[in-house]
Amino acid sequence: MTKFLPIFPLNVIIYPGQYLNLHVYEPRYKQLINECKTENKTFGIPSVFKESLNEYGTEMELLEISKVYENGEMDIKTKGLNVFHIMEVLREVPDKLYPAAIVFEVEHLPYDTNELNPTLLTLFNKLHKLLGTNLDIYAKFENPLSFDLAHYAALKPEDQYRILTATSEKARQLYMIRHLLKLIPSLEETENVKAKVQMNGHFRHEVPPQF
Repeated sequence: MTKFLPIFPLNVIIYPGQYLNLHVYEPRYKQLINECKTENKTFGIPSVFKESLNEYGTEMELLEISKVYENGEMDIKTKGLNVFHIMEVLREVPDKLYPAAIVFEVEHLPYDTNELNPTLLTLFNKLHKLLGTNLDIYAKFENPLSFDLAHYAALKPEDQYRILTATSEKARQLYMIRHLLKLIPSLEETENVKAKVQMNGHFRHEVPPQF
């Protein structure tokens, strides 16, 4: 489905179902948020990498304006709804300060799985054990899937973007598995190097090799 959508470009990747709190201070986006409040409309957050606007983004719902400051700046709470693909950017809109875009809503495939791949869960837990966070994803999310894990999987922005543009849950999970299979060995090697450095100057118990 094609539609007109006001846009609020940011240097972040937002996924459907994800919550985002923002401090809004620019006049154009203050106007946008006020209209979202009074007209009950949504807006889009396309990501920006190296000052270049990406073609994909997430349609956002304004949940609440938490605080309005004397100068009109505001704190807001939002939630991601759907992924869209930009067809055309409208940098100037009549009577508006903010930009907009003609977008096509991306129809994600029906969920081909409603649970985490066991291999992904094992790798994810191993990653956070190495990082020392010991994040319990099931304590944080009732039924975690790829969009929930993406910001906790040490993905680079371009990899986060690939997760956003994939239309299959299985494809997103497999992509993260391949990423973690490459990342974890390098982290383990780093830990081994740190351990060896820390042993310098200490009494070491080494087993001599047989020859």
